[in-house]
Amino acid sequence: MLGNFIFFIIALLVYATYQPGEAPRFGPAATLLSFFLLFFIYTIICRRYYDKITERYRAGEAASQLTHRFDAGQKRFTIYALVVFTIDIYGLNLPDYFRFTPVFQTIPTLEALIFLALFISYTAVAWNAAYTPHQNLFGKTMSRRAYITGHILFNLPVLLPWLALSTLIDFINLLPFEGLKQFLGTTYGQAIYFIVFLFLAAVLAPAIIQVFWRCRPLPDGQDRRLIEALCRRTGVKFAGILRWPLFGGRMITAGVMGLVARFRYLLVTDGLLQILSPEEISTVIAHELGHVKKKHLLFYLFFLGGYMFLSLSILDLIIFFIIYSRPVTMLMEAMGQDRAGAAALLFSVATIIMFVVYFRYIFGFFMRNFERQADTYVYSLFNSAKPLISTLKKIAFTSGQPQDKPNWHHFSIRERIAYLEKCESDRRWVARQDRKIKKSMALFIIAMVFVGAIGYQVNFGEIGRRLNHSFFEKILLREIEKNPGNPELYRALGSSYYKWKKYSSAIEFYTGALAMAPNDAETLNNLAWLYATCEDKSLRDPGQALNLAERAAAIDPRAHILDTLAESYYINGRIEDATRTAQEALDLSRENRSYYMGQLEKFRQYRIKNR
Repeated sequence: MLGNFIFFIIALLVYATYQPGEAPRFGPAATLLSFFLLFFIYTIICRRYYDKITERYRAGEAASQLTHRFDAGQKRFTIYALVVFTIDIYGLNLPDYFRFTPVFQTIPTLEALIFLALFISYTAVAWNAAYTPHQNLFGKTMSRRAYITGHILFNLPVLLPWLALSTLIDFINLLPFEGLKQFLGTTYGQAIYFIVFLFLAAVLAPAIIQVFWRCRPLPDGQDRRLIEALCRRTGVKFAGILRWPLFGGRMITAGVMGLVARFRYLLVTDGLLQILSPEEISTVIAHELGHVKKKHLLFYLFFLGGYMFLSLSILDLIIFFIIYSRPVTMLMEAMGQDRAGAAALLFSVATIIMFVVYFRYIFGFFMRNFERQADTYVYSLFNSAKPLISTLKKIAFTSGQPQDKPNWHHFSIRERIAYLEKCESDRRWVARQDRKIKKSMALFIIAMVFVGAIGYQVNFGEIGRRLNHSFFEKILLREIEKNPGNPELYRALGSSYYKWKKYSSAIEFYTGALAMAPNDAETLNNLAWLYATCEDKSLRDPGQALNLAERAAAIDPRAHILDTLAESYYINGRIEDATRTAQEALDLSRENRSYYMGQLEKFRQYRIKNR
């Protein structure tokens, strides 16, 4: 079940990392036809696959032989849904048809919700097709609606933190607090915002999730008193002990969620209470209490933060790799993607791969071992874990799943049983598991420190500065190579060289831009400012600065251009003209007025001192 969480998050990443192009690849009619054709093909494939399982079941084939095929289909069609969804986004460019709608420009989260609903609809098609064989194979007596709704409601909470985060950002962007917006636009601001939000979400989310899952308080009775006694014994407090109606409540499972007692919930299904003996229920609850006592929920939060830390640290390296890997971009261009589109697509792919690798192999490793540690916590409360072993066997039998079935977040049932049997004969295996987790955590922290050091250098250090300069230079030079007659590219590269203090190169590309567009006010202005104020005084040229600034002001007399003209008058000794022009620039300015006031004051003070 938890595997679907990963697919839902990947779908969110597919949408979130999409960068719109200049125009959709196909016209509206062709796009709409292709969309419905893909949806139809996906639906037919789902139905045929599960209809064949039903036919084989009715023909007398053993349910145990068809279970593996059913489970494989569940995963397969979620992956297919993700593939079709990705084609909708990157192949048909569906988001491009929404981007100019005012409400979506103002509240981007609404557009994202539409596309996530599209992905959910794909998965719902697969669940609908799987309903009949599921009932046949597992003997469940729930309605089709309950089956599909159960899947959707179980998976939706994984999107709630993103929804709250995105909605809050949209709300902040609607407010007139420019300082707050600028702060949140910085790397530090984003990091602080995410950390605070992640902590609040981890604390408060369980109260919302239990509503989504339609949980209700477990009635007073023998089962509740048994659970409460174990909680008192371990000193673990809960806001509620709830019945968990997961897929009709027929699964044998339990769960715990919540970092703090006020928002912590213990969940149990009716299937668990009906099928297990009191001793078996006690060991299952002990397992869940072990998660709390061993601080696993807090560590999960730590690992989520680790993923964001990893992303901030190495995503720039991914971008650099994409840009510098010319064969990769050439391949994408050969497939019909322009350079910007190819870079966006490759970045999305790299982001998704990093997410899958981190959660499947790093986060998954710790989840499996935390589950094993929770299993062994049973020995802290009871002399034997045999009731837990019998519970695991019942879970395998009633679910129709083979004991060897692999799982990314649990060891297989057979592996869990084998380890508990080792602990039954030698309790030192309990301590070995504890030591394994401590060593693994230490290695993880060391790795994060190492990655953080690399990330700091890339994002804030000299290495990062050089890579960024080389990155933008390479992009612009490639575009100039493709479009040698584009003066805007020359001006952009000239401005980059100026920013990097490569003044001679800046002059070269500004001059090249003016050769193609001699009346471009921005290029005239930028080159004039360089000649007037260059840190390398050997490159200053007051006369040329004034000539260029006057031409720019005659074409486009905006505040920043008049400021350049005032500075040019100033370095040529024409203080009265500099003061008058600076006043005009100040009168026209709507932003950064303190700068223009400082310029005007500089000229006035110079005039007073040199009377």
